[in-house]
Amino acid sequence: MAERMAFLTTPRAERARRDARERLGDRREVYRPGALLPLVGGQAERCMDCGLPFCHAACPLGNLVPEWNRLVADADWRAAAARLLATNNFPEFTGRLCPAPCESACVLAIDGDAVTIKNVELAIADRAWAEGWDAAQPPERPEPGGRVAVIGSGPAGLAAAQQLTRAGHATTVYERADRAGGLLRYGIPPFRLEKHRLERRLAQLRAEGTEFRTGVWAGRDVTGEQLRAGYDAVVVAVGAGAWRVPAVPGCELAGVHPAMEYLTWANRVDEGDRAVSPLSARGRRVVVVGGGDTASDCLGTALREGAASVTQLDINPCPPERREPGQPWPVHPKVYRESTSHEELAGRAGASSLSLSLSGEERASSGEEGRSSPAGGRVFAAVTLGFEPGPDGRLAAVRYAEAEPGDRGPRAGTERVLPAQLALLALGFGGPEPDQPLYAQLGLGIGPEGTLERDDGFGTAADGVFVAGDAGRGQSLIVWAIAEGRAAAAAVDRYLRGRTELLSPVRASARALTL
Repeated sequence: MAERMAFLTTPRAERARRDARERLGDRREVYRPGALLPLVGGQAERCMDCGLPFCHAACPLGNLVPEWNRLVADADWRAAAARLLATNNFPEFTGRLCPAPCESACVLAIDGDAVTIKNVELAIADRAWAEGWDAAQPPERPEPGGRVAVIGSGPAGLAAAQQLTRAGHATTVYERADRAGGLLRYGIPPFRLEKHRLERRLAQLRAEGTEFRTGVWAGRDVTGEQLRAGYDAVVVAVGAGAWRVPAVPGCELAGVHPAMEYLTWANRVDEGDRAVSPLSARGRRVVVVGGGDTASDCLGTALREGAASVTQLDINPCPPERREPGQPWPVHPKVYRESTSHEELAGRAGASSLSLSLSGEERASSGEEGRSSPAGGRVFAAVTLGFEPGPDGRLAAVRYAEAEPGDRGPRAGTERVLPAQLALLALGFGGPEPDQPLYAQLGLGIGPEGTLERDDGFGTAADGVFVAGDAGRGQSLIVWAIAEGRAAAAAVDRYLRGRTELLSPVRASARALTL
């Protein structure tokens, strides 16, 4: 029997990672194989099974966190897997990639350490695969369904396709890349998600009956008119590929690249398409502009490629260690976090070069302000001013300065120049790529925020055309993409049959809890 008061006696413990220096020698996942299962049962016991589970509400998928925590604590893993898979198509992805807003909303996080929900989720997901509990579910004696085209094979498109196929609809996924997976394939490095896990899930979808047509660009190779004529419904899940570029001089220089372009080439090398990326960081001084997960992925990739140095410039000030009064529970707070890539940078460069802030008065007085070691560092409150060419016309340096609080403009007298041969712009994404012919062909409008217009039920002005994921929401988390894919599938099923039994976890207007 599980210890029901373990939240008072058992401290939080994270999944063990491999040594940072060892990780830099390969591109395998950063965690120690087999290190999770012996740990996770005791961590699941820490769940209070509280009457108002805010963790449940913080997850757009509506994951039944207290239920599968209690089942794991009682060693009923199969039942736990059933509860997890009831709300999440791809828990092996979210357990590795999601920043876990559910943990920020854990009641224990009010004044202590949250339950390690993400680790428990991942342990259940991996065991479900190992035991064969997460098996293909082809529709049994399906009712006559419709023919549905899904445009895009990222997490939203895959979730929509799997739900629709399991409901008995003939579903075809169109992907313009040579392989399916979207950002899961070419945007996420293998040290965060090894691609055999993606291949395993794609094989499951195919076994269920989903058809994939890769290397087909919807709007060009197949027109919107052809899609409307050949299918009863269309789901547009093309993601948010319009990357943001700073309005500063030198962005056009050779050596300045969007982060996703760099990560795509690196992933292609890992897939065996090339021996070396044309954008390889090997032997180069690299500057990553941005402070989010994509910037961290660039950092870890550049370290593995053998960069001479890597410096990350984050325009935001260094956040506090704990949530502050202006970020009350259960909001996902802006607190200081170190990714596995930051750990690796610290191990290579030395802790003194990590997490430097230009705004600290004590550092300014000691002469440390903005200093970066030869191996690189992480600089907060740094606004990028421009990129400077060398004699050959290629990138030679990045100019930056201290960011003023509030408007984050450059503070006079703080400008610095950082030598660089490769600059990676990881500033996020605005919405779907503009000027794609598919939008006009399907009769889709683009709203003021740059996203595809839709109603609260994921439908558009074009009858039978639906929009799911980042294309309609804008850049968001993987859990939101999967939730939107599931909800859009329910909307399509209802459109085709007049009713649906598919779960619809979110409305298109739903947003994460923020201040």
